[in-house]
Parts: sequence; structure tokens; C-alpha cells
Amino acid sequence: MSPVATAVANDGDDVRAAAAGDRRAFQRLYHLHVGRVHGAVYRLAGYDHARAEDLTQEAFVRAWQKLPGFRHESAFGTWLYRLAVNVALMDIRARGADPVSMVDDEHLPDPGQTPFCAAEREELERAIALLPPRARAVLVLHDIEGWRHEEIGNELSMAVGTSKAQLHRARGLLRKTLGSAAAGEMT
Repeated sequence: MSPVATAVANDGDDVRAAAAGDRRAFQRLYHLHVGRVHGAVYRLAGYDHARAEDLTQEAFVRAWQKLPGFRHESAFGTWLYRLAVNVALMDIRARGADPVSMVDDEHLPDPGQTPFCAAEREELERAIALLPPRARAVLVLHDIEGWRHEEIGNELSMAVGTSKAQLHRARGLLRKTLGSAAAGEMT
């Protein structure tokens, strides 16, 4: 088992201590889980760094507030991750989630800050960021985070068929965007 997996598996003591008000224990939990939380909200926020930072902080604030009610029915990391995704999805809803709008280039990731330097990854992130918010949310939750359509439907208050349709739409828009980019490079 990797050191991180061992630490996550043994975070129960810190969870109980943090639930009792121990800020240092919560700080350790924060450092252990912030990467995964930030990654999920970053993708859901359309690769907007500032918004992802705000949503990550909001997720941890809510986790601190709700921690005394954590029932230990799942791993803390799973509970925290779902809470963070819910924060990001509520943000999408609060912004109106205009189903036809696209974001502009100024909110796309800086190529120097992507984990890999591959041009394909930058191009894919740019294309995902341009998707309408609900289509992007379904695509990220299904294809990147591994959620089932039933879970997505419950979280986004949509029918399973609507989730499937949004995923199909998102994939089609990605193909179109990525195809246009590839065609532009060939000329």
C-alpha cells in the first residue's frame, strides 16, 4: 500500500479529533485530501483557477462545519469528495448554468500549470472548458470522475435519460471542437 493510501486508510483518528474541534487534525486532513478535491472542482469549474480555489475553500469550510455530523458510513475522503462536488454543482446552478453559453479563453488553464506538458492535454482541457456548464458537469462526472448516470441524475436533479443526452451532447461538442482545432493545424 502506498504511503498516501496508508495515510488515507488511517485518517480515522484525525477525523474523530477534528469532529471534536481539533484544528490541527483538520489541517492534516486538509493537506491529505486537498489535491483530489481541488482537481474535481477545477474541472467542474471549467478550469477557472480562481473559482476552483474559492470552491475548494468553501468545500473545506463546509466540511469543518458538517464534520460533527459525519456518520462514518463511508470513508472520510469519499464523504469530503461528494461534499466538494456538491459545492461545485451548487455553484453551477447558482450561476444559472446557461445550457448554451460557452466560456471565453481568459478562463482557460495556463499551459505551464497543467500537470503534463502535452499539447493534446491542453487542447482537451480547452475544449472541455468551452462546453456548456451542465454538459461539462455530466462529462466530468461520468467520464473523468467515474460516476454512473443514476448518481449524476440525482445530483443534478435530472432524469437518467437527460444525463445520457447531455453526455452525448458534450462528447459531440468535444469532437467538433477538437476536430476543428486539428483541421486548423493542418492548414
